[in-house]
Amino acid sequence: DFCLSRGLGDVYKRQGWERPQWFRANEPLLHDYRAKGRMWPERSGWAVRHWSPVFGAEHLTTRERVALFDLTPFTKLELRGPDALAALQRLCSNQMDRSVGKVTYSAMLNERGGIRCDLTVTRLAADRFLVITGGASGPHDLAWLRTHLPEGGAVEIVDLTSTYCCLGLWGPRARDVLRRVCTDDLSDGTFPYFSAREIAVGYIPALAVRVSYVGELGWELYAPTEYGLALWDALWAAGQPDGIVAAGLGAFDSLRLEKGYRLWGQDIHTDYDPYEAGLGFAVDRKKGAFLGKEAMLRRQANGPRRKLCCLTLDDPEAMALGKEPVLHEGRVVGYVTSANYGYSVGRSIAYSYLPEDLADTGTAMDVQYLGDRFPATVIKEPLFDPEGRRLRDRLDMVQTRR
Repeated sequence: DFCLSRGLGDVYKRQGWERPQWFRANEPLLHDYRAKGRMWPERSGWAVRHWSPVFGAEHLTTRERVALFDLTPFTKLELRGPDALAALQRLCSNQMDRSVGKVTYSAMLNERGGIRCDLTVTRLAADRFLVITGGASGPHDLAWLRTHLPEGGAVEIVDLTSTYCCLGLWGPRARDVLRRVCTDDLSDGTFPYFSAREIAVGYIPALAVRVSYVGELGWELYAPTEYGLALWDALWAAGQPDGIVAAGLGAFDSLRLEKGYRLWGQDIHTDYDPYEAGLGFAVDRKKGAFLGKEAMLRRQANGPRRKLCCLTLDDPEAMALGKEPVLHEGRVVGYVTSANYGYSVGRSIAYSYLPEDLADTGTAMDVQYLGDRFPATVIKEPLFDPEGRRLRDRLDMVQTRR
C-alpha cells in the first residue's frame, strides 16, 4: 500500500515477489543534491533500462541520514531439533557453535570446495537457528539444506519466508529512529554488531538482527507478516524528524558494491572457493570436518589461483553492467561479475576474477562494454569505509566527517 501511494519506479520481480527499483516520490531529492553540486553520470541506451538517477539520491540519503528497505522477499528458514547444530557444523564453513543471540556469516561448499550457498545464521536457542538467504537464491539454498540433512536425524527445517516480513532500517540516524518506537537498550555495548535480540517496536514483536548489507548502522527487523504494514508505518513516522526515505533495489545494490559485499550467482558460485572470493574470514579451519573442506584446501595448495578483485573505471562517465570481458594488454583475462556506479565515492565500480599475478593494486586493465574498451585499474577494496566503523557505534564520527 505504501509503495502504491508513494509512487513506484520500476518494479523487479523475483520468485513471485515484486520489489521496487526506486521510488518516484524521491525525485525531489535529485534537485536537493544538484543544488549542492552532487552530480552523477546519466545513462542511455540499454543501460537506462531498470535505472533511474533516483538511485543516487536514495543511495546518498542512506549514507547521510536513514532509509527504510523492504526486505520481505529474503528467504527465512528455521533449523530446529537436537541435531540442528551438528547439521550446520557439517554443512557450514564457519563456526556455528556460538552463544544464543550471535549472528554468523558463512558459506556452504559443494564436494569440490566451490561456494554453493552463502547466508547468515542466527542462533535463537540451543537447538534453534534462523537461516537468512536471498530471495532469488532461497529455493536453491533450501533444496541444498534438505538434501544434506541427515536422514532420521533429530533436525527439521521449516520455511518461514511468508510467515515473517523483514524491513531494513539503515543509516547513521537509524538508532535515533528506532529509539523513538522502542524502549529496549539499543546501545552498542548491549546490542553489538552481528547480534540479535527480541524487541518491541511499539506494540509489535520483532526480532532485531544487527547486520547490514549496505555498510551502515542499523538492523534487519523481522515481524509476523500481519504486523508488516504497522511496522513500516511506525518506523516511517518515527523517521520523519531525520528525513527518512524509502529506498529500492537500485540503491541497495550500489551501496553493497561500494562495500565489496558479494552476491551469490554473480560474484560467488560453485566455480570459486571462499579464498578466491575473498571470503576466507567465513572459514574456520580449526572447527573440524565440514562438507567441501578437504577439496577447498587442495584447491588452495595446488595454485596458482584466481582472485576476485575490485576495479574502478578510469573515466567516471564510463560504465559496465556485468558479464563484460576484462582484458590485460589486449588479452581477455576475466569478466565482470558485478558492476555499478559508486555514488558515495564518485566512481564506476566493477568486480572481476583475475589471475593472481594480475591482482595487485594498480594493475591496468580494460573493460569492454558494447564494443568500447574503457581503461580500468585494480584497486584495494572496499572502496567505502574500509575499517567498517560506520557499521558500529560511531555516529559522532560520521557527523565529524561532514
